[in-house]
Amino acid sequence: MDEEREQQLIASIKQYIADNLVVARLSDEELEEQIEAIEEMYLQGQYIPIEKRVSIVEQVYSSIRGLGLLDTIMKDDNITEVMINGPDNIFVEQKGRLTKLDKHFEDERKLEDVIQRIVGMAGREVNQANPIVDTRLPDGSRVNVVLPPIALCGPTMTIRKFSKTPMTIERLIQYGSLTREIADKLELLVRAKYNIFISGGTGSGKTTFLNALSNYIPEDERVITIEDSAELQITRVRNLVRMETRNANSSGVGAITIRDLIKSSLRMRPERIVVGEVRGGEALDMLQAMNTGHDGSLSTGHANSTKDMLSRLETMVLQGAEGLPLEAIRQQIASAVDIIIHLSRLRDKSRKTMEITEVLGYKDGEIQLNPLYVFEEDENSTLEKVSGHLVRTENKMQNDFKLILSGIKETI
Repeated sequence: MDEEREQQLIASIKQYIADNLVVARLSDEELEEQIEAIEEMYLQGQYIPIEKRVSIVEQVYSSIRGLGLLDTIMKDDNITEVMINGPDNIFVEQKGRLTKLDKHFEDERKLEDVIQRIVGMAGREVNQANPIVDTRLPDGSRVNVVLPPIALCGPTMTIRKFSKTPMTIERLIQYGSLTREIADKLELLVRAKYNIFISGGTGSGKTTFLNALSNYIPEDERVITIEDSAELQITRVRNLVRMETRNANSSGVGAITIRDLIKSSLRMRPERIVVGEVRGGEALDMLQAMNTGHDGSLSTGHANSTKDMLSRLETMVLQGAEGLPLEAIRQQIASAVDIIIHLSRLRDKSRKTMEITEVLGYKDGEIQLNPLYVFEEDENSTLEKVSGHLVRTENKMQNDFKLILSGIKETI
């Protein structure tokens, strides 16, 4: 059975159900049984492989009770990201490469129905008055929605799929992003409560790395996580409080920002604060929290290099406190952030840890950096494939006072 015939059969079954059944009165199991019976009636003894029969039933069922076509796409574990640019253009990322699917939604209305169902599940709303929303699926996958007239190509939805198995440092080592030696050093830094910032471009694996790093947090500490849409998977910590922002409602009120949540978290006796990503004025609150006894905080930010991350932080702090002297901002950053880990997505689409740098302090109007590890390509690298690893520089780690306070005698 070709794709066109399959879609015709699905449309016929759906039309039969709409004309003859009261779907609201059927349980999930009853609806599935009815779909199977109607499918058999339409096929009338034709031979179709059992996998295809099951697929047709699933597609009809998910279009009524699930997310329609999206359910089928999300079931593929090889897909890491889904990009829907209107009903006819669906792109997916598999193993770091983008491909266009030969599937499409029936029409714009059907796509909007799916979007409203997703947004509604998380207790949020999206409409013409509020056409942009960040939300998540029940499995934790991150979703961004933009509706017309803002999106000119039709309803647009981008989904970053949520890994079923939490990311660990062990898996990062398997993928070649880190070595065991460096992982052990990072564990010491987390245990000793160094404030660590993870920087990188879009899709470089910042949240994935933060997830892995957060599992080094001692399980007896109280940890507060703050995110735009909850996707961190911290499994070892027992005393864990997870918080998520909220958009304004259709009347423009009720918004809860990351700044609000950071301020609130300071009254919750946190031992560590983990902020999924800082993008704006909340950077100031984050730095102040780091500077007022909340050591061991972790966060991520978009940047193209370690130095660029510092410049971005300066800009973000200015968004939260216009008129603050640049010197004061740089002093805040230098005293708050201890370690910056920079990630990158390379030309072969692989994600690598490019640099681990110590922030030394503020001197002569500049924030002083001390690179500890840098990524170097080796002779096996080609234009198509990147080969290399993090190399220890000759620079000695200078701010070892937190290691000493923690009773850790090893050097980094």
